[in-house]
Amino acid sequence: MESTEIKRGKTTEKEIQICHHGREVYGIATMPAGSGRVPMVIFSHGYNGTLDNFKRYVDFLAELGIGTVRYDFCGGAVCSKSSMATTDMTVLTEKQDLEAVFDTVAGWERTDTDRLFLFGESQGGLVSALAADGLEERLRGLALLYPALCIEEHWMERFQKEEDIPEKVDFMGMLLGRKFFTSLRGLDTFSHIGRFRGPVLIMHGDKDEMVPLSYSERAAELYPDASLKVFPQEGHGFTEKAEKQVMEMLWEMLAGCIMPVGNGSEVGK
Repeated sequence: MESTEIKRGKTTEKEIQICHHGREVYGIATMPAGSGRVPMVIFSHGYNGTLDNFKRYVDFLAELGIGTVRYDFCGGAVCSKSSMATTDMTVLTEKQDLEAVFDTVAGWERTDTDRLFLFGESQGGLVSALAADGLEERLRGLALLYPALCIEEHWMERFQKEEDIPEKVDFMGMLLGRKFFTSLRGLDTFSHIGRFRGPVLIMHGDKDEMVPLSYSERAAELYPDASLKVFPQEGHGFTEKAEKQVMEMLWEMLAGCIMPVGNGSEVGK
């Protein structure tokens, strides 16, 4: 179901609701002017974040003729507009959310299905990396911003035995249920990423105390076509200056993937 279309200058914003697995994902699609097919980027937020994290990104890309979808993970934040309690959220339910969004976007009339991209931030980066492995030829490129590839190892160290896991854990202002932690056992993160053969852009700060840079370095070695950009003096959550660089690097990756596809016609025409 789609609703509330708002025209903003040369772009159109549309609220979307995607139902799957008995829950509903809320998101916003931002489309550039025109009626032709356009490349699409799907943005996935981090732990306890929302789709609002990416407002500047989507405005930037819309001006360049790129369509975007940003959404709230189900149970992914205390102020999520998607359904489900935070205590029912796991990394795997978030992967299902992203896959449902991807399938929906791929079916839109204006989507250029040869030019579909994922952008994941922090926990959303882990989810995007996991989802990319199963999307095979349907996905054109992947961008990861300080991806939280440490989540499995972090919680396995804290709860070494399954019987050590409590029913609920208050972590950074959000209540997690037992299933979040039990679902990580045996996930084996690094065996499930790296099979995606398209271009991968990984961006990470060298002062990140929440997700050590070493995790992104390890991931970059696994992907056959990966570029790792290390941002000096940046932590988990970038400054405005670094964020501008991220947008520029994202556009460079998109442009490199877009231009060789098709007959050379302009994006969005």
